[in-house]
Amino acid sequence: MSDHYDAFEISPVPDPGPDAVAPELFRGIYGMPAFASIPTSDLAASVDFWTRGLGFFELFSIPGTLVHLRRWAFQDVLLVSAASVPAEAPAMSVSFACVLNQIDSLVEACRALSPDSVDGPRDTPWNTRDVEVVTPENARIVFTAAKPFDPASQEARNLEAMGITPPGGGRGDNEERA
Repeated sequence: MSDHYDAFEISPVPDPGPDAVAPELFRGIYGMPAFASIPTSDLAASVDFWTRGLGFFELFSIPGTLVHLRRWAFQDVLLVSAASVPAEAPAMSVSFACVLNQIDSLVEACRALSPDSVDGPRDTPWNTRDVEVVTPENARIVFTAAKPFDPASQEARNLEAMGITPPGGGRGDNEERA
């Protein structure tokens, strides 16, 4: 018996590619394996930015106290009423998966709501395109989309140098690390 479990079976994230389709917004109830709690001094303004700018929807709320937001399955955020929020965004960030064709519209929507809220998009050495958004609560949120894998790219060489077998290359060394 192996300790390795192919977690891709439960992930809502689609395979990378230019035609990757984002999963539907997930409205079901489940025990949340992880979530972010973000203090806000203005729940209405925060909900507006997160829904119109970042593509979340309101799953439920406790008026004046808390709003539970979600995008895909396992992408949960609790906006919690607070007397104040940090004056600056922390170095720490929370990342959410998206697909490449969502990047430009996300950037456009966030800039329409708050012109200076977006940094990027930028490509990473690990083969993603990322956009960083600082929300009205000064939370640093990163949306990250996997790019199609090119075995001849610098990103492929970066992954190989880390011991990561490319897609379609078999489990090989990765299975031993799992």
